[in-house]
Amino acid sequence: MVGSAVHFGGGNIGRGFIAELLHETGYEVIFVDVVDKLIDDINATKSYTITEVGAEGKKTKTITNYKALNSKTHMKDVIDAIANADIVTCAVGPNVLRFIAKPIADGISKRTAKKPLAVIACENMINATDKLKELIVDEKNMSSDVKAKLPELAEFGNSAIDRIVPTQPKDAGLDVVIETFYEWCVETTGFKSGHPDVKGIHWVDNLEPYIERKLFTVNTSHATAAYFGYYKGIKTIHEAMDDPEIKKEVYDALEETAHLVTGKHNIDKDEQEKYVQTIISRISNPSLEDVPVRVGRAPIRKLGRKERFIGPASQLAEQGYDVKALLKGAQMALRFQNVEGDEESVELAKILSEQSAEEATTTLCGLEKDHPLFPKVVKIVKEVQAEKK
Repeated sequence: MVGSAVHFGGGNIGRGFIAELLHETGYEVIFVDVVDKLIDDINATKSYTITEVGAEGKKTKTITNYKALNSKTHMKDVIDAIANADIVTCAVGPNVLRFIAKPIADGISKRTAKKPLAVIACENMINATDKLKELIVDEKNMSSDVKAKLPELAEFGNSAIDRIVPTQPKDAGLDVVIETFYEWCVETTGFKSGHPDVKGIHWVDNLEPYIERKLFTVNTSHATAAYFGYYKGIKTIHEAMDDPEIKKEVYDALEETAHLVTGKHNIDKDEQEKYVQTIISRISNPSLEDVPVRVGRAPIRKLGRKERFIGPASQLAEQGYDVKALLKGAQMALRFQNVEGDEESVELAKILSEQSAEEATTTLCGLEKDHPLFPKVVKIVKEVQAEKK
């Protein structure tokens, strides 16, 4: 009999993607969040609806057998739930991992089950589960005695998720509109006792090809469309993709990333081209309406060393490739400043106003001064800084 799954984050990805597959596997899903109204709404309902939207139309599913716990007010219940669960997942954002590490560590410490707890972070970052594990086993969160027994108590798997959650209707409540297409890949190497049998997960021996192909195709294209669209004052992503200039910028960026992923991971060029066309079709779908402000939020993270622009651009530069399109996307990301509701865009503006171009390049992109991409990024940073003077 399938038991329970604890999921941190009751947002649209949590309810509309992760919980869907956990539910279909047969788990009782226990959401953990800190938003009082969300917790109350989840506990006040016996079901909610997921509407999947794709090229073939719409399909609805009903999710049941769930409850929610508030980690602000019921931490003991959260810890007990983790201690008795089969699997813990999260979709909270990379910056929130440090806050959920302690309760997971405490739940692991209380475990008596024979099979180790499976821990899988479902975040838009490379090796997010490794980062979460690092925080869990920190001496502030876990005693040395428990850490010594950790392989018996918990196992960890890095994952890569891919599913577009568009802007939701204002009166949606708990219901979620989400695209039909999805991919959830999890690495098997961390599960020495055998991985959990979750419906829909694609288990792989080496996650890096899947992470980089997804990040440098889906996320790169989505962000490119968002930042160019925002700069042009276009309201939605699909309208941005209707703009010939923006569509060309997206294709040019994906031509560069395809050069990297096909060569590095021995992916067939025709296969990658089909993947690119699938992604273009997905982000261009007017039924999955999304807005540049939402897709472009958190620009500092998206300008990071291993992220969707600088990640592939830096690797290509190391190979002597003349990177151009990815840098144009990064330059548009640098212009995403002081956007209402986005703290990182405010911080980005502050960094660019207070630091030299060289300092800002290191701060934002993590590039070493002797890296072949460094002078090219410095150049675009200077251009953006000059626009504000």
